[in-house]
Amino acid sequence: MSSLFQYLIVILLGLIAGSFLNCVIYRLEQNKSFLKGRSFCPKCKHVLAWQDLVPVFSFCVLRGECRYCRNKISWQYPLVELFTALIFLAVFYYQLPVWAYIASLFLVVIFVYDLKHYLILDKVIYSAIVLALLVNLKLLASGQFAAFGYFIFSALGAAGFFFAIVLMSRGKWMGVGDIKLAFFMGLVLGWPNILVALFLAFISGAIMGLGLISLKKKTLKSEVPFGPFLVIGTLAAMFWGLNLVNWYLSFFYV
Repeated sequence: MSSLFQYLIVILLGLIAGSFLNCVIYRLEQNKSFLKGRSFCPKCKHVLAWQDLVPVFSFCVLRGECRYCRNKISWQYPLVELFTALIFLAVFYYQLPVWAYIASLFLVVIFVYDLKHYLILDKVIYSAIVLALLVNLKLLASGQFAAFGYFIFSALGAAGFFFAIVLMSRGKWMGVGDIKLAFFMGLVLGWPNILVALFLAFISGAIMGLGLISLKKKTLKSEVPFGPFLVIGTLAAMFWGLNLVNWYLSFFYV
């Protein structure tokens, strides 16, 4: 029972965190501070009561409509809340450090914002990088020089790889934001997990791209944000990176 209770608490915290991230994303879109001011309906601007803000539950009870103006509420809100809760649950299940919870919050914001606006905001990615560097500096301060080197090498290597792609394509294949995100990924994942994340990102991106082209939703010249695929690769590598590496190496070492 105690274990079940812990999982329920983690899920609840994830839902609350997801609700907060929805607020952050909206305020970023409107170039407003998310540190002050009460939540309100984006359509009618009516200040929301507490019963309107219960993650997922309020959306279901209100049938996806604002209580006051009856305009439709975007599915982004419950999906982000559920997605964040699932990430928190995975972080807890795999017993990752507290930093993984914080990193996942940045990743969710980057995923949604880039998916909607084809842009990775500097204020978001730079904040994430600074915090990641501080976490890695703790390794250096505690004398874990090899571990620190792995994370820095991964960050520089991933960023350098994307920088080369941007130069070769003159910004047509990748954006500068992807370089910064790759640097953050390296600081979070280290070596060899960064390779897993990049591999999964390119594979998932290619599959999605081919799928959209086959459905005639996109063409070969269409722009598709790559940030969401990098986020998916990062999360997958956080939870299963070493297992995937060992599985791959097992084909060579019997």
